[in-house]
Amino acid sequence: MTDTVRLIRAPQLSDVAEYAYAAEVVPPARLIFAAGACPLDAEGRTVAPGDPAGQARQVMANLDAALAAAGAGLADVVRTTVYVASGDRADLVAVWQVVRDAFGDHDPPSTLLGVAVLGYPEQLVEVEAVAATPR
Repeated sequence: MTDTVRLIRAPQLSDVAEYAYAAEVVPPARLIFAAGACPLDAEGRTVAPGDPAGQARQVMANLDAALAAAGAGLADVVRTTVYVASGDRADLVAVWQVVRDAFGDHDPPSTLLGVAVLGYPEQLVEVEAVAATPR
């Protein structure tokens, strides 16, 4: 976590959630809005068909690359939304574990959703993020 992003704990809320309940962007800051990172390789092929955790690893690598291109990193992320094309809670948990591991000690607020379908053939995972860096 950088000096630009302050994660906020809410002691009156459950500590079961593996993320902060809120985040503050400390001015002056530059906000970066990343498109949903998808499980595509450099040639545009969907990796790890049928494997939510495998796709999540590719998604997080792609998110990290997109943020790096914008001059940011995972430690600068203020918020994420994680989409999993599955109605099976075990798939959501498997994806969430990969996402959490990628962030390490940085645990920005996040929403995890099971959805019916995502945009690319055989795509099971997508992660959107907002990051903040010093101006």
